[in-house]
Amino acid sequence: MRYLEHTRRCVVVYLVCLATVVVPFTALAQDLSEEQKELQQAVAVSEGIGDSVFKEASRVSRELQMGARSLFTRDPLGWDIDTIDFLTNWLFSLPLKIPAFLSSIQEQSRLLGAAGSLFVFILLLAVLYSLLWQGRVLTVLEERFKVLNTWLPQATYPYYLALLRIVVASLVPLLLLGGFSLVRAFIPSRMPWFLFIERLLILWTIGAVLLHFLGELLLRDLFRVSRKYGRTLYNISRVVVLYILLAVGVIWAAETFHMRQDVQAFIRFIISLSIVCALIPLLLKKQALLSLLPELPYRAYQNFINALERYYFPVIFFTFLTGLMWCVGYQRLATTLWTKTWAVAGSFVLIMIGYHVLSGLLNLWVEKKGVEDEEAKFLYDALRALLRYITGLATVLVALHLLGFLRPLQGVLSLPIVTIGETPLSVWILGKALIILIAILYVTRLLQAYLTYKIYPPLGIESGLAYVLNTFLKYTGLVLGLLFSLAAVGIDFRIFMVFAGAVGIGLGLGMQAIAANLISGFSLIFGRKLRKDDWIQVGETRGVVTDIFLRATKVRTRDNIEYLIPNSDFISKTFVNYTLSTPMIRIHIPVRVGFDSDPSTVSRVLVETAEKHPEVEIYREPEVSFVGYGDNSLHFELLVWIDIRDIAAWRIRSRLYFGIFKAFRREGIRVPLPQRDLHLRTAPDWMKPGQ
Repeated sequence: MRYLEHTRRCVVVYLVCLATVVVPFTALAQDLSEEQKELQQAVAVSEGIGDSVFKEASRVSRELQMGARSLFTRDPLGWDIDTIDFLTNWLFSLPLKIPAFLSSIQEQSRLLGAAGSLFVFILLLAVLYSLLWQGRVLTVLEERFKVLNTWLPQATYPYYLALLRIVVASLVPLLLLGGFSLVRAFIPSRMPWFLFIERLLILWTIGAVLLHFLGELLLRDLFRVSRKYGRTLYNISRVVVLYILLAVGVIWAAETFHMRQDVQAFIRFIISLSIVCALIPLLLKKQALLSLLPELPYRAYQNFINALERYYFPVIFFTFLTGLMWCVGYQRLATTLWTKTWAVAGSFVLIMIGYHVLSGLLNLWVEKKGVEDEEAKFLYDALRALLRYITGLATVLVALHLLGFLRPLQGVLSLPIVTIGETPLSVWILGKALIILIAILYVTRLLQAYLTYKIYPPLGIESGLAYVLNTFLKYTGLVLGLLFSLAAVGIDFRIFMVFAGAVGIGLGLGMQAIAANLISGFSLIFGRKLRKDDWIQVGETRGVVTDIFLRATKVRTRDNIEYLIPNSDFISKTFVNYTLSTPMIRIHIPVRVGFDSDPSTVSRVLVETAEKHPEVEIYREPEVSFVGYGDNSLHFELLVWIDIRDIAAWRIRSRLYFGIFKAFRREGIRVPLPQRDLHLRTAPDWMKPGQ
């Protein structure tokens, strides 16, 4: 009976234990199944992704084919053989129309009155000024502006002077254009030649700016253009620019005086063809044109320059052919080819030059601040990282847009691959969210660097608290960036309640260690019992805290060995923080001397040696402790204070031993050696030989 009773009790206890184990896991399984159902309802993978991608690719292919066919459609030139006959007859009859033309000018002058005559007189004076007196005025202004040489940096003064020359060259046509606008306001005339003068003034302004800009670019020492090629390039470029301006003036004259449309089309054809042919001598100057491109220390840019040097003449021949195609009516094809070649190349070069200029300004700034300024280097690194990100993103987007790949790529990547709640997600949406998130992270890092460099020092915030604030700002920026990027793509945040439940169950089952490290990380960061740049010892590891992450803390020893210590170890175990309150620690240096040494002399020598050493802190005075008597020596301990951040205990101990050895030898203090006394006794008779 007793055995049955005992068995019954064991069965009851077993059932109770089984119930305590099974029931929670059953409830947990039910919760998991409910979470899984909600997750399946919230997240649905799009069906038929392959078919959708194939259909979208087919649609994009058809659009590209239609666009390609439209490019090869030739636009009519707008003139024929009758136009040539008309121009021939008009030219032969032109001398007979001179009297009528002069009478028309007299009639227009009478209608214009004194104001118009005065304006024409001023226009003639401006032309004479530009031909005769502009150089003198520029010389006088240069003499007056030499005062700026003492105010402006020596490196930038020539650029300001070049800008002054360009402004002076374009000042007269700009003033005349403004005066002409006032005359038109008071004399609302629609006479063709009156309107034509305004267009000529605009051409004059553009020509003056372009020609003087070319002169400053090619003939001065402002840019990296060899004198060997500068004069040649300037002469050819000046002729080409003047011819283009003259051609534009002829076209505007034909439009202003209402010539026949076919005649205008013929003039445009002849002028465009002549401009294409006139550019050939300039484009054949390979080395001269390539010398205009700056030398930049970037591999992608250097590869581009090398490819351009290798295939320069085929590229020029291609450009000439496309120019001829534009002249004969294939304007859309020529424009498209120029956009996908020269526009892409020019945009790349401009972006790289802009990046190089901004990067150079950052380098100059950080050199002025000094290499040892860690806050300035941190701000420099943050600015440079953000600049690289913007440059890379701008290069890719501009190239895709100019090549015509951006819209087709967006169409293919915009197909939904998964639906979260009511929001369809695609690779394009996720890519935009990732771009926004990375941008916010870079901006957050820049804000941390700016606060560390500009805000924290004036407010007197110590480095430990600054690190805590920056860490909080970093993770806050990460969370806000994630939320903002998700909101920007239109994801409903209510759906993340399901994921939060699943994550909570996952933490309860298998992520206790990770959760403990995360919680410990927050406790360490905001509890400030462990800070960046603290010197600590965990077990046998002694070093400085370089970073406190959410899961682990990085510690670097004096041997430049880095350890990653889980944050939970700092909460659950004992560690030593040498710099929690003060970095001053006291070290014990054992010293032994012979029995014949005077303890007072030994104490004096030890204290003097410690006080003379430059790495011993004067936080407190050195002390000497008489520890006791040994077998062969007197035992002392020298107690000194050091700054643990500046020097290791073993290093100062070694250096003090060197000094103590020299001081003991000078004072005649003997360092004892191990000593053993040997006592000899007479051997007994039974050990004698023969016994």
